[in-house]
Amino acid sequence: MISRIYKNAYFDASHRLLHYKGKCANLHGHRWKVEVWVRGSVDKITGILVDYNLIRDTIEHYDHQVILNEQDPMVECLEQFQPVIRTPGDPTSELLADIIRVRINTECKTADLDAVVVKIRVWESPTCFAEITE
Repeated sequence: MISRIYKNAYFDASHRLLHYKGKCANLHGHRWKVEVWVRGSVDKITGILVDYNLIRDTIEHYDHQVILNEQDPMVECLEQFQPVIRTPGDPTSELLADIIRVRINTECKTADLDAVVVKIRVWESPTCFAEITE
């Protein structure tokens, strides 16, 4: 049986946009909201498509972290004091949506699940989000 599930989760993290002209070029934080839609085949034994905890745990990886472009000179300085999540470009909501989507898809594949993220939204504020649909 093919099914579709939805899960949302939140994380608090800081970032800055290295290549942006404006306030977001400064290190600042957000209460990020992530919404995930997954589609695939329900397991015949468990009756579950994907354990909601898999999605939540994947998103919680970013909670209370600093997320920076891997080329940001601030990375080396901050890593003297705490870990930094590095991204291959400025950590915009668009890029984070793609990174989290790929990560959840990888976790599903590793768990041998026939499931894929078909839509994801990453909100960086109550009025702004980026969305990827497959």
